[in-house]
Amino acid sequence: MPTVANLYYEIQGSGPMLLLGQSGEGDAHRTADLASLLSTTHTVITYDRRGLSRSAPVDPGRPPTLTDHADHADDASRLLDALTDKPVAMLGCSLGASIGLHLAVRHPGKLHTLIAHEPVSPWLLPPAEQASHERELLDIQRLYLDRGLTEAMREVARVLGIDPTRQPTEPGLTPHPMTPQRIANFDTFLRHDLAAIATATLQPADLPTCGTRIIPALGTTTPPAVFDHLCAHRLAEFLSTPPVPFPGGHNGNTTHPHGYAESLRNIL
Repeated sequence: MPTVANLYYEIQGSGPMLLLGQSGEGDAHRTADLASLLSTTHTVITYDRRGLSRSAPVDPGRPPTLTDHADHADDASRLLDALTDKPVAMLGCSLGASIGLHLAVRHPGKLHTLIAHEPVSPWLLPPAEQASHERELLDIQRLYLDRGLTEAMREVARVLGIDPTRQPTEPGLTPHPMTPQRIANFDTFLRHDLAAIATATLQPADLPTCGTRIIPALGTTTPPAVFDHLCAHRLAEFLSTPPVPFPGGHNGNTTHPHGYAESLRNIL
């Protein structure tokens, strides 16, 4: 595969390797609390997805895809190639979960286990629901381009069942500030990655036979009727296994890192 992005990554801890696939605008530092907790038992790998923070695409004019090129999955595969010749575990959250599913199918043997927490993957849903949610994601992209970040993020929260005014967290957590770098990462996510999600192509029938142990996961407080919750349940149906509950909602990896780490260790 040709080099198409220069990825920034970090490694901490010791033990079996665990790759963290971040959601939305998340770069290598988005789940710093969770990564630190997991590093006591695992070698934790975090990275900036192409276009975020310190990871620069070679051709910035070509938006990343999750279709034939499956850029994000190919990037993760290259990263693992540079670090190990053995299969690793992966926690994928939201977009990170969708990337993990593509990685498992497109690059067999790279993952032995994938915990897929509320994958934002319209292709998992029945045709009518798939089309509806693809339009919904592209509408958010247009809203961002027309009216800016504040209104687009309000719609993202609605679609994913996140109530920013009532989002319980574990005590003692430091809020994730809206820095200029984070705003730039949101721009990449909303401008490019939403379209990649909406046009992603993967065959659900390939999941049970891909050779990776895939564990569907969902947040205990995510509303059952929202898009991401439906995707997790649909993934569980394809795999004939019940979804595993994790503390918190769609962003439980940042709001409940201690409980999340404990649940993850119980699976691994």
